[in-house]
Amino acid sequence: MSTRAAAIAEPEDPERTRHLRRAIIASTVGTTIEWYDYFLYSTVTPLVFAGLFFPNSDPLTSQLNAFAVYFVGFVARPIGAAIFGHYGDRIGRKAALIASLLLMGLGTFLVALVPGYASIGIAGGIILSILRFVQGIGVGGEWGGSVLLSMEWGRHGRRGFNASWPQFGVPAGLLLANVIVLAFSLISGPDFVTWGWRVPFLLSIILVGVGLWIRLGILETPIFQQLVAQERVERQPVVQVIKRHPGEIILAALARMSEQAPFYIFTAFIFTYAVGAAPALGFDRNFILLPVMVASILGFIMIPLFGHLSDIYGRRPIYIIGAALTGLFGFAYFGLLSTGIPVVVFLVIATSLIPHDMQYGPQAAMIAESFPGRLRYSGASIGYQLASVFAGGPAPLIAVALFAAFRSGTAVAFYILACAIISIIAVALMKERAGVDIAHEYGESEAGVWSPVEPAAATAPNVSG
Repeated sequence: MSTRAAAIAEPEDPERTRHLRRAIIASTVGTTIEWYDYFLYSTVTPLVFAGLFFPNSDPLTSQLNAFAVYFVGFVARPIGAAIFGHYGDRIGRKAALIASLLLMGLGTFLVALVPGYASIGIAGGIILSILRFVQGIGVGGEWGGSVLLSMEWGRHGRRGFNASWPQFGVPAGLLLANVIVLAFSLISGPDFVTWGWRVPFLLSIILVGVGLWIRLGILETPIFQQLVAQERVERQPVVQVIKRHPGEIILAALARMSEQAPFYIFTAFIFTYAVGAAPALGFDRNFILLPVMVASILGFIMIPLFGHLSDIYGRRPIYIIGAALTGLFGFAYFGLLSTGIPVVVFLVIATSLIPHDMQYGPQAAMIAESFPGRLRYSGASIGYQLASVFAGGPAPLIAVALFAAFRSGTAVAFYILACAIISIIAVALMKERAGVDIAHEYGESEAGVWSPVEPAAATAPNVSG
């Protein structure tokens, strides 16, 4: 039996399995709630915020203003990663996760109470920007803790699969946000822009209560407990990880270009493009919501599947294939959308996230494995969230600007292709650690610099399974 297969097949301690199960549930539910909060804003921005908070501009400028506020949340995410990464590596994964959930929930709830331009003028847009920043801080700290909670409780031969479950929270949160927006869009009808959009934000406070209750019942991960017992907790983890692992941080961020930028084009810009920007389309917003929800549902299967496949074949091969397909899919996506045929439009939107899921499944483990345990929360979080500044956040803005300049989705497809090429190069430069036991992976040199100690048999993926 191969080294990789043996690791996957080794028997699991029943007690550890129980804690792993609880950790995965807590991570997935909590991540779903936080991404529900975050995606509410993504969904409502092109539908409501442009006209409600920036009504005195022409339609295109209003959209750009609304997406600029949307971008503020992405700028905040690396800051949240640094803040919560510090405490996650200092006082534990669990405490940082609970704090990030509370911050995210509060920011989302207060969005529902912001008056529009008609009531307080541009002050509404400013308050919205501040709350979006708070959201970004919260979600910036969420990802690293959720992934480490699942990954560090499991065995090294199943890290890709275990760490994919917090990733599962993204399509689950997207689906939940879109379902609730669709429901209140139907309930409120023409009053959706007046009060209907506010109700989903108000409901988030209930979900936060549920997530908090679940997360309070979990235990700290064995790896962090071991660091505490050995008195090896880093005093300044953010400073140290930037000093010792700058290459890993940069590669992790660049690897996300082909996953994150297209994701927000396919789930946020699509509403601008298909509902109003492209005159030949002009679909109803509820019609576009439906295939986006289907794409989210497919992610429930695809993300864990590709996480599992990365345990067998390695992170890099699965990820690179997904990035390459994303780069090519952009042209088919906008070409088929331009037909204006409802069935074709529905199908292409519904399947748009499959190449994304090929990357998102193995991504969590691939990034987290790049850093030693005592710097892992900080390093993985910063690397992951840094991409938000130049990939996810600007993507809808860039897409709107490209479409305005060229009046064609093909220009946006070339942007997606460029992102894919960058990610393929970055992933090719990352080390493959799919079969390495990270609990014993890192040793410390005499100079105090952490360096990987990788068994020769586990440095490359075993494609034979």
